[in-house]
Amino acid sequence: MVYLELFLSFLKIGFTSFGGMSMIPLILEEMQGHGWMGVEDMANLVAIAEMTPGPLGVNCATFAGTQAAGVFGGIAAVAGVLSPAFTLTLLAAVFFERFRESEGMKAIMGFVKPICIAIILEVVVTLSRENYTIAGKVRPASVGIGLLMLYLLVKRKWPVPRVLASAAALGVLCYGVIPALLPA
Repeated sequence: MVYLELFLSFLKIGFTSFGGMSMIPLILEEMQGHGWMGVEDMANLVAIAEMTPGPLGVNCATFAGTQAAGVFGGIAAVAGVLSPAFTLTLLAAVFFERFRESEGMKAIMGFVKPICIAIILEVVVTLSRENYTIAGKVRPASVGIGLLMLYLLVKRKWPVPRVLASAAALGVLCYGVIPALLPA
């Protein structure tokens, strides 16, 4: 019965919150309302959920469900908090597939695609300014690393984790090790 209660509690949280910190008061209310956690446990929940990688809602659900009812409680809570997003995504996919060839959907996508491309390009420009310049001056080593990684990714078909690790290693070398070896 506790598994169903956990699932329903986190289903409600998933449908009524917008993720992130907005979930915390709802989780606190549910956990205290059912007697699963106290305020001190909730403070630990938030701290652990913030420290671990992944979405805050899933981390909170995992911790709270596990604290309340063990591993299966964690599974029930995570299933509950993810169900709204899964359901809405599934519905969107079904409707998109159904109306993909309609003139209305083609018109909408003709409008949305350029906006998405513009947003992505704006992020690339902003991050490029941040990563490839300092005080308005181009950082040649950064540009070189970026171009090398683009080449390895596009032309040599390196996997993304390998490219990221290589870029990180070159960054440490260029901006940490080599400057430390040079006389001041």
